[in-house]
Amino acid sequence: MMAQYDVIIVGAGPAGMTAAIYAARADMNVLLLDKLAPGGQIINTNEIQNYPGVGTINGAELAYQMFEHTQQFDNIAFDYGTVKSITDEGKVKRVLCEEDDKEFTAKAIILATGTRPRCLDIPGEDKFRGNGISWCAICDGAQYRDRDVVVIGGGNSAVEESIFLAGIVKSLTIVTMFDLTADPMACDKLRAMDHVTVYPYQDILEFTGDTKLTGVHFKSTKTGEENTVSCDGVFEYIGLTPTTEFLKDLGVLNQFGYVEVDEKMHTKTAGIYGAGDCVTKNLRQVITACADGAIAAQEASHYVQNLVD
Repeated sequence: MMAQYDVIIVGAGPAGMTAAIYAARADMNVLLLDKLAPGGQIINTNEIQNYPGVGTINGAELAYQMFEHTQQFDNIAFDYGTVKSITDEGKVKRVLCEEDDKEFTAKAIILATGTRPRCLDIPGEDKFRGNGISWCAICDGAQYRDRDVVVIGGGNSAVEESIFLAGIVKSLTIVTMFDLTADPMACDKLRAMDHVTVYPYQDILEFTGDTKLTGVHFKSTKTGEENTVSCDGVFEYIGLTPTTEFLKDLGVLNQFGYVEVDEKMHTKTAGIYGAGDCVTKNLRQVITACADGAIAAQEASHYVQNLVD
């Protein structure tokens, strides 16, 4: 028999887990679905320093605490599932998963699928993916202890992860298309390190090497001068892509693939809500994801309570 719920939450990052807690407290029968371990992107974050009340905390630890909180409720079920499609049938929403074609139904859906790192799509990237090129310094940084590393990007993630890497590598080179645009205090801290070099306003052309990665080739967008920096490893932090491809036929995405929501997390489709990094918003942080999740769950509970059979 097909499992039926009041609300299905797709994605178990901070937005999804917060939504689950709020929905459960509203006496909703909740299914929390994720294809990976609960936590989303914060699992790969070494330190979170701006989540109120907890001070500095490892991202995986915060994720674990959030998941433990969800498990205090008897009306929250967690399941692993890669959602293949969501069908809107009015008062019933149908969720189909890739694994064994598992199918669930619910009265409301909260989309909290998050984002994934964007790629450069330049020569050498596919060749050295996972073997010299990584998107997670916390996962892979230790293997480059006392070696030469390049970080590509200049935003918050790039700078924060560069500070972490700078503590273990021999030399760190940052190559960015613009300049360092992260929190000024973090940028100052990074620039002050004597084994860190920053190349701003560069167009990255190629990752070099035959059987293993040997360097990064780039060109100044201001002078046209070309450089190749030798390195043992590269970490890319050039932005994010929403994990929403399976939603393309649902009519809830904007032209960039983000879930389009209003201030109450409503999509254009009644009974379907968005939350967290996958929605249209200006600030993608743990705390804003949690806020989205709380709002989405409250709105979903009102919707379900007002449904007429």
